[in-house]
Amino acid sequence: MDTKSYEERMKKTLSVLDEDFSTIRVGRANPRVLDKITVSYYGTETPLNQVGNVSVPEARLLQIAPWEPNMLKEIEKAIQSSDLGINPTNDGKVIRLVFPELTEERRKSLAKDVKKKGEDSKVSIRNIRRDAMDAFTKAEKKSDITEDDLKILEKEIQTLTDKYTAELDKKVDVKNKEILTV
Repeated sequence: MDTKSYEERMKKTLSVLDEDFSTIRVGRANPRVLDKITVSYYGTETPLNQVGNVSVPEARLLQIAPWEPNMLKEIEKAIQSSDLGINPTNDGKVIRLVFPELTEERRKSLAKDVKKKGEDSKVSIRNIRRDAMDAFTKAEKKSDITEDDLKILEKEIQTLTDKYTAELDKKVDVKNKEILTV
């Protein structure tokens, strides 16, 4: 019995948090904010970055050049129906998304969201620890491991939990600083 599988699950929790954080817009144009938007492409829901070229010509501007000109309206519709909160402009060839400067109120709201996502991830890590502790205790009751092994494994899983929780806190702090910096 070891803690490897539980550590992998904790790492996965952190990578999911990173993905969530990358979709939060912070006043600068970041193509990752479009990752969760899908477009109807010949009847199939397709990620937006697979139907055109997404570029960042300026700090607060995203430009989407569809590979097929007839996709302009579909892409525009998908962006408008998303929770991005930005109106796309269409010049017949490309779609431009201008990211406005975030208001103080919006920054604080985003910071709260980041904290909440961080707390949810902490709960996930604690649940992984609980699963591990349960598995170790059952193994000890079945005499698969000794009482000493149980203590060692419990200490290892607690160390991993502390490590990944601290890493998670750092990620939340970094993202909050990024959001609150004007």
